Amino acid sequence: EANRKNHELNRKLDQNILRPAGVGYTNAIPDDLEDSVGHFASNLSLPGTVVNNLLQGNVEGAFRNTVRFVVNTTLGFGGLFDPASDFGIEEIDGDFGQTLYVWGVPEGAYVELPLVGPSTERAAVGKVVDLFTNPLSYVLPSPDKYIGTAAGAASKVGERGRYAEAIDSILYNSADSYSQARGIYLQNRRFKLGDGEAAEEINPFELDTQGF
Repeated sequence: EANRKNHELNRKLDQNILRPAGVGYTNAIPDDLEDSVGHFASNLSLPGTVVNNLLQGNVEGAFRNTVRFVVNTTLGFGGLFDPASDFGIEEIDGDFGQTLYVWGVPEGAYVELPLVGPSTERAAVGKVVDLFTNPLSYVLPSPDKYIGTAAGAASKVGERGRYAEAIDSILYNSADSYSQARGIYLQNRRFKLGDGEAAEEINPFELDTQGF
């Protein structure tokens, strides 16, 4: 079936490109700098999260994420550091797939997409819409608007290196890596939406292009 074919494609891409890049990135970049890249990417994605908070009617989440963005952008030197967490201002997650869930849209079938990896039909639509929901993408000039996407991709590559052992155990050391990746993704996604129990929080393939 198409999902298993895409899974094998993703495994080959991971084996030949993403895993070597991730391990090399993690070995070459100091942990503090790697953390800063992750903070920077996360901070730049927050305005899009605020939009989804509002679409979900979560005013408290929108307010908290706005305060978090302001604090980290100013006191955190553009988001390179995360003083907001030190102040107890944690991020309230919000993506358009979650918004569709709040609106009552069914989950749909499980799908595995090339490069993107495990998803559902609802989440896949959400990923596409999230490419256009960050207000910063409409106010920053080119090429500045693409900095967030680049930082997000670098952060995900770094995560592949950091969690290499755990991800390798799923992709290369399990009897059926497709079934295991599918189960982990669905458990984690449903838990995030309040629909189930959490599994190990690993999506072996997902490169988050949300940002700019």
